[in-house]
Amino acid sequence: MSVDRVHAARAVADELGVDVVVVTPGSDLRYLCGYAAHAMERLTALAVPRRGEPLLVVPRLEAPMVEASPAGALGLELLAWDETDDPFALLASALRARLGSAPARVAVGNRTWAEHALGIQRALPGSVLELAAPVVDRLRMVKTPNEVEELARAAAAIDRVHARMGEWLRVGRTEAEVGADIAAAILAEGHVAVDFTIVGSGPNGASPHHELSDRVIQAGDMVVVDIGGETATGYRSDCTRTYIVGGVAARGLLQWYGVLQQAQAAATAAVRPGVTCAQVDAAARQVITDAGWGGQFIHRTGHGIGLDTHEAPYVVEGNDLPLEPGMAFSVEPGIYLAGRYGARIEDIVVCTDDGVRTLNRGTRELVELPG
Repeated sequence: MSVDRVHAARAVADELGVDVVVVTPGSDLRYLCGYAAHAMERLTALAVPRRGEPLLVVPRLEAPMVEASPAGALGLELLAWDETDDPFALLASALRARLGSAPARVAVGNRTWAEHALGIQRALPGSVLELAAPVVDRLRMVKTPNEVEELARAAAAIDRVHARMGEWLRVGRTEAEVGADIAAAILAEGHVAVDFTIVGSGPNGASPHHELSDRVIQAGDMVVVDIGGETATGYRSDCTRTYIVGGVAARGLLQWYGVLQQAQAAATAAVRPGVTCAQVDAAARQVITDAGWGGQFIHRTGHGIGLDTHEAPYVVEGNDLPLEPGMAFSVEPGIYLAGRYGARIEDIVVCTDDGVRTLNRGTRELVELPG
């Protein structure tokens, strides 16, 4: 971890005419300075003014934690406040001193708690509050080689969980029981936290974010399993595969699923520098639409991934952002037949200098598991 990311944020803010970027606990703070703080009512914030040095505002009782974190080695000024202080007033005073006047444009992290954003606004009357995404996302979207390898390790770990699905996904078990076993395996295979476990069996597979229920898995069920977790370095995994449990897929079902395979392959093949996010989405959507299932593909083709499972760039119609080498995102088309079943195939991919690297290695076939 170096102070380069903080300085890069300052340069982008200056280019965009933003007077100060303020990020609070969450992935933006961890990305910029390495401090993985917990969000709470007490204000913790990294402030990066376009002129002058950045500073970390922290409750005094947590100052030792900051010093012990990667942020402690960056040489940032630490403004530690006591329980009887007004941290927002202290932050405002420090910013005025650096800028020579009150900032006109203050960009706060997208996921900053409202009480903190409003506290900053009250302390800086006349300042316009806006989102920090145009500054921070521009940095976070393009992964370094080290970040790509962290994502590759996360992908390999979640691939190992999918490879073990036959241990748990069986006829007569509930989705919740299967999900509990999957969650334990996510930790056992190299993650430090479980982000989500979706086990959508039978008609529940037609709900993309179904998660878990007490529905008992029946012979011949199609089951969508979408799982992900967080590694020790904060980087995330996210991978979906679809299974048939206790039965053999009929020819017509395999042909239907084949459309999804073709769509996912087409979108992945479209990834290269200069292609827009919308064009990648269109590559998947066209295959499914041509096969007559366009109305059943009800979500975007993908989302960026890094310190958050969902982050920029978003692979969706209307997003004309050109891809750059280092951008990492999911490619996950799905087809959902309400009341019957659904299917989705999801891999994490990275745009490279001349094409695409797929981080997930597991089969994309419709996997048949014994009952």
